Amino acid sequence: MEKLVIGILAHVDAGKTTLSEGILYLTGKIRKLGRVDHKDAYLDTYNLERERGITIFSKQAEFELGNRGITLLDTPGHVDFSAEMERTLQVLDYAILVINGADGVQGHTMTLWRLLARYQIPTFLFINKMDQDGTDKEKLLAELKKRLSDNCADFTWENTSGIENSTDETAEKAEDEISDLQSRFLEDVSVCDEELLEKYLETEKISTSDIRKVIKERKLFPCFFGSALKMTGVEEFLHGLEKYCETPEYPSEFGAKVFKIARDDQGNRLSYMKITGGTLKVKELLSDTEKADQIRIYSGAKFELAKEAPAGTICAVTGLSQTHPGQGFGIERESEMPVLEPVLNYRILLPEDCDIHQMLKKLKELEEEEPELHIVWNEQLGEIHAMLMGEVQIEILKHLIWERFHVAVEFGTGNIVYKETIAEPVEGVGHFEPLRHYAEVHLLLEPGEPGSGLQFFTACSEDVLDRNWQRLILTHLEEREHPGVLTGSPITDMQITLITGRAHLKHTEGGDFRQATYRAVRQGLKKAKSVLLEPYYEFRLEIPGDMIGRAMTDIQKMNGTFQQPEADEDDMMVLKGSAPVSMMRDYQTQVTSYTKGRGRLFCSLKGYAPCQNQDEIVEEFGYDSERDLDNPTGSVFCAHGAGFVVPWYEVEDYMHLEGVGDSELSSRISDGEKYGSGNGETGADSGFSYVSGSAGQGKNRNSNNQTDSGYRPPRNAGIGSYEDEEELKAIFERTFGPVKRYKEPQFKRTFSSKSDNGSYYRNSSSAKKKEKEYLLVDGYNIIYAWEDLKELADANLHAAQTKLMDILSNYQGFKKCTLILVFDAYKIEGHAEEVITYHNIHVVYTKEAETADQYIEKTVHKIGRENQVTVATSDGLEQIIIMGQGAHRMSARGLCDEIKATENQIRQQWHEKRQSSKNYLIDNISDEMAQYMQEKRLEK
Repeated sequence: MEKLVIGILAHVDAGKTTLSEGILYLTGKIRKLGRVDHKDAYLDTYNLERERGITIFSKQAEFELGNRGITLLDTPGHVDFSAEMERTLQVLDYAILVINGADGVQGHTMTLWRLLARYQIPTFLFINKMDQDGTDKEKLLAELKKRLSDNCADFTWENTSGIENSTDETAEKAEDEISDLQSRFLEDVSVCDEELLEKYLETEKISTSDIRKVIKERKLFPCFFGSALKMTGVEEFLHGLEKYCETPEYPSEFGAKVFKIARDDQGNRLSYMKITGGTLKVKELLSDTEKADQIRIYSGAKFELAKEAPAGTICAVTGLSQTHPGQGFGIERESEMPVLEPVLNYRILLPEDCDIHQMLKKLKELEEEEPELHIVWNEQLGEIHAMLMGEVQIEILKHLIWERFHVAVEFGTGNIVYKETIAEPVEGVGHFEPLRHYAEVHLLLEPGEPGSGLQFFTACSEDVLDRNWQRLILTHLEEREHPGVLTGSPITDMQITLITGRAHLKHTEGGDFRQATYRAVRQGLKKAKSVLLEPYYEFRLEIPGDMIGRAMTDIQKMNGTFQQPEADEDDMMVLKGSAPVSMMRDYQTQVTSYTKGRGRLFCSLKGYAPCQNQDEIVEEFGYDSERDLDNPTGSVFCAHGAGFVVPWYEVEDYMHLEGVGDSELSSRISDGEKYGSGNGETGADSGFSYVSGSAGQGKNRNSNNQTDSGYRPPRNAGIGSYEDEEELKAIFERTFGPVKRYKEPQFKRTFSSKSDNGSYYRNSSSAKKKEKEYLLVDGYNIIYAWEDLKELADANLHAAQTKLMDILSNYQGFKKCTLILVFDAYKIEGHAEEVITYHNIHVVYTKEAETADQYIEKTVHKIGRENQVTVATSDGLEQIIIMGQGAHRMSARGLCDEIKATENQIRQQWHEKRQSSKNYLIDNISDEMAQYMQEKRLEK
């Protein structure tokens, strides 16, 4: 069956839920019409929704319309929950915009209309409550054309009746009216598209397929009028949906888009997604370690389990713990961050006996479901803060926290959420070189377009810095919010370009580039001219004409701007403009007061603009960027075996790479060396591009230097500052003391003939032999460091694991050591430590909350003193720890070379044995028999 996903949106109290009930009733999904005021609406599944009569969370209903299966997504109408609504837009095929016929187009309706345009969603309009006094269809249609689009067209002409059961005279008149309506309809439709207009002028006809096409292309917006409560016009509206919607075609390759995270009554985490290609099957892997345990198809409060979900399906998947809204699987890319975001920051006040750290962990669960909450822990003040849209959301959140965690919280006074940007380009440098670490990063920070958020690019040649390191740097740029230096508020509206960088062959780890990248951003911000941004409302003020002067004076005092006032009906004037949120927060109350209830103010978030009183706000914050220890502005360098901190204003005097001048950099970028220009196309030399989401908010990444995809870059790439590992060993010993070898005091360090891998080997002539030899291997570290295994893992992680196990089995068969292969399973909820025997090696899957590094450290500590232990990993911190525990370390590259050398040795021994084991019959018989055989041969 063909599938279609349709969302229903509206300003609060427009009758959206009532229309949903009517649609479900007429399609046979429900047998009885529910009502919001009766608290029995099918899609109001949450108790608080029924109590307050508003939609808080988006829900879905499944029904059939003709030969199609329809998923109807009901979204919140209140502006405080608009982020929840916006998340659903990325998975819609069509949208229904409900408008209150008694109120017309309101402020939030305009916001919804802009969002539908941004996400390019074909839209049908249902103008509701036409049964109320004062509603005028013609006036409303004119308003829709004026405020929304000229291409809004009345589609109710098809349902005009009145010919049957009438006299000849009235029937003839009715036919003329219908003919006139049809002509007007076809004219309205034809002017939406040039090709359609030409076709209509030639044939005076327009086909249904033509109309479907222009609706799909958002060139035409069908309008239907009626009353959902009285079921007037709803059936005709359904007929229009069935007739004029076009079923999308989906690719065969698998794709899915996550748009919502929730939890069921039992606390199971649900990842709501739309399948956008191929088919999702139960138990199918969606990430390196997580699979779809269940596929649920919800309709209202109930769900059915499915074995698979084909393209076009909206489903909830269990078993995924790391998903987030906007995440794409398969062919789907990560979505841009939502346009609508909170502009008020509130302190969460907890009861005195509440453990603040435990509560922070619980609130982070809510943040997964409502990412716009942006739960923040203020270390210096010991406070938890959240970003919220308004008072209604506060009440809902308080109720939700009590219901979920049984904690009664309060909220402090809301403060404006500020942001920061820069006024001119600047180069930022970050260097991180403490003991056994090395990374340097140079970034170009440039002002971006207002509202563009943060965008990340690279203009660095792969001859200078390996592609894997470049990707890692871009990941670190994108994985978090970077605080500004004026108030510590997040930076936005900037383009950040990697222009050069350096790694070390042996001593660079992923965490080193994280530190260098963060410090480069901060150092650049300290050098730049920073600008404080504050949120602005776009407003529409309807006010009596004799009070327009008062209103204009008020807006000027607010540092706002406005257009020329427009005359409206009934002696009313309309004033449009924009003003800071901080100044307009309580203005609605004032308008109601001085107009005696006649004035109306509609506000929607316009975006961020420079703060008019920047110095005053910065002084109020009292933020000192130099005392923010979590976000250092300086860099760390190394000399004579010791690390030291260099302040931001002296970093250029110590940096190892030369900075790039403004003129040279501009030339390089204009010549096409800046990869990823925001269009997602592949760079000329790098083979990849990277552009962040537009809202400037980072996504969460997991630990152990891995991105969400499980990618861990090779550790042995780039250029370094240390020329000899003996110096590094000396630094280690000066810092931590002599390396303890316990019963084996003498070691000789040798290097592979193929690679200077720095592995330690026993000098058997001088060392005392330990009881047993162990080799511990960090599985995922090796897989993502070996190119062939990494490529295989990108396609099938299980296959890469099996191949590594086979390789190590062969290796163990020759070396005869005890080989333990360790894989991370720490993200799998409730997972117990699992040890299996694979041929002749032991394979360990760690328990929940224990990484492979932690397991290896624990094991080395336990057996390292009495046995010869070698650990194969390229994790720098892990290498330092095992070195101090008396174990040997072997890098991923070193293990690869060792295995290749072993394979060559096995092959050589086999060849020699085969040559030496040739067996001829004449060599193993008596001399008498040999002479007889020789005579017989000669006779022939």
